[in-house]
Amino acid sequence: MIQPLFASFTSLIVQLAAKHRLPIISSYRDTTRAGGFISYSADHAAYFQRAATFVDKILKGAKPADLPVEQPTKFEFVVNLKVAKALGLVIPEGILLNADEVIE
Repeated sequence: MIQPLFASFTSLIVQLAAKHRLPIISSYRDTTRAGGFISYSADHAAYFQRAATFVDKILKGAKPADLPVEQPTKFEFVVNLKVAKALGLVIPEGILLNADEVIE
């Protein structure tokens, strides 16, 4: 899920990066699908699900200060091979094997 403000500029950013042969590294899977090179970040869907759990607890009377701080536990790594080839980059097989998604 791309942030709304960033989403309106994603295609322009991807076009400019391609024109100048620059790889885009992002924290949003959608940017990589739109023509970025690599994305790596916490799983945003899991983030929002955990946030909903915290909201539920607070609405049921829990004090926010009493709730534990949580770190993300699930991360997503996406590689766009089409962009890598266009830029003349070779991605090692080990990296591709560790990717959650490889766009060809």
